[in-house]
Amino acid sequence: MDVRRLLDEAARLPPDRAALRCGGRSHGYADVAAVQDRMARALREAGARPGDRVAAFFPNCHLFLAASYAALKSDLALMPMNLRLAPAERDAVLRRGGARFLLGTPALLPGTAEIVHADGWALACVSVNAEDGEAPGGPREGFLLYFTSGTTGDPKGVVLTRRNLEAHAAMTLEALRFSERDVWLHATPMFHLADAWAIFTATAAGAGQAFLPRWDAGAAVALARDAGVTLTNLVPTLIPDFLDAAGRSPGGLPSLRLLLSGGSPLPPALVGRIETTLGCEYAQTYGLTETSPFLTFSFPDEAERLAPAAERRRRLGRTGRAAPGIALRVVRPPASARFTDVRADDTEVGEVVVRGATVTPGYWRDERATSEAFLGGWFHTGDLGTIDASGSLQLVDRAKDVIVSGGETVYSVEVERALLAHPAVREAAVYAVPDDRFGEAVRAAVVLEPGAAVDAATLLAFCRGRIAGYKCPRAIDVLEALPRTGSGKIDKKRMREPFWLGRDRRIS
Repeated sequence: MDVRRLLDEAARLPPDRAALRCGGRSHGYADVAAVQDRMARALREAGARPGDRVAAFFPNCHLFLAASYAALKSDLALMPMNLRLAPAERDAVLRRGGARFLLGTPALLPGTAEIVHADGWALACVSVNAEDGEAPGGPREGFLLYFTSGTTGDPKGVVLTRRNLEAHAAMTLEALRFSERDVWLHATPMFHLADAWAIFTATAAGAGQAFLPRWDAGAAVALARDAGVTLTNLVPTLIPDFLDAAGRSPGGLPSLRLLLSGGSPLPPALVGRIETTLGCEYAQTYGLTETSPFLTFSFPDEAERLAPAAERRRRLGRTGRAAPGIALRVVRPPASARFTDVRADDTEVGEVVVRGATVTPGYWRDERATSEAFLGGWFHTGDLGTIDASGSLQLVDRAKDVIVSGGETVYSVEVERALLAHPAVREAAVYAVPDDRFGEAVRAAVVLEPGAAVDAATLLAFCRGRIAGYKCPRAIDVLEALPRTGSGKIDKKRMREPFWLGRDRRIS
């Protein structure tokens, strides 16, 4: 597989076999390949050289797909830009990435475009003072450069090579049984890899693709129904609204065969709602931008398929087993070059470390971060979890989100699961705040189901019946919405920050 040629190969498919649905219109792969060629020619004529960075400013649309292939085919590096960044944040990313060109839809492109094409895209040269640099561990060839959302610190530039992308496309073709009969729904922002990986896998399969420009649950269900969508990925916070909209849709979504989700655990009750409302298979995923992204899937083995519904749904909500081609271990101590595996019985917590062809060679212009991430020859994810005898991983926390209160370790995911078990709670986030006596204390914020009413005291009593007293939140805030990063993750850093202002340390 040559990822640079996937769109050209799909363009040779019969025009009626796969459609790209965007903005109420259908485009064939040949149409989008022609846009790719026009973009590549415009970049060459503007002076682009192999290895130059091209910042992409697109909503979810077929033009983003064309731009991705235009850059890779020309041995350029595409930098998908988070459209939610403030101008100062955006300009900092452009400088750090050393962007030479801006490519996007005219309304989203900052500055003045040198070219505005009739296809609906524009091209500009960068006027800011860009930092230069080389990709780690490889020649000057096409790659993707993603800047992480930075929930635990400053964002880093993640390099994904052609070989990373090819390995991930091959793996997901196998693991997800992707074929030309499928249609993928691009529902979450394509400027994040949580969705953008499907640009390559769906195109390699010759599958259909449907593009939702911005999230709206009703519009997502309508597009999925009309386009015959068979699989998609949604962040957990979008799933309840999607299910509500699907329940109101006449006839439901009969074509949907698989819903993926990752980023935070789903309670068994929500897995049950997916199965009963959508009638499709569900799988929990786990991955990072640094791993292209998927590392695990929670697809059940034969014994789990035959288990009672409650147990099967509990297992589906686990983080899952290693994807094909991924070597995964849970080790102690974390962040060390010398480590040993934890017991495979779900009793010991360790750091998840991985190897595989989908793992980044390193961070852009950051040798220190690269060396720290690859201690002992394995990529250290910074995530903590347990593993059982079947190889099923269960994440318990980010290493930087662990709470130590009075000498006791509290994993925020465990507390969040307890809160999410209450029928009135739709979302939960648990984090550390300073405490003069215990060093750190557990605090939580929740969002309630529509129309639900429950107070903090009731939720605290509910938690005490499920987890140890030292793990229970000292306070629970009931909010209308939880703060989020640009990728849709709950922004615990933002929630913690007001409580730690004026202190020398962010842990106690």
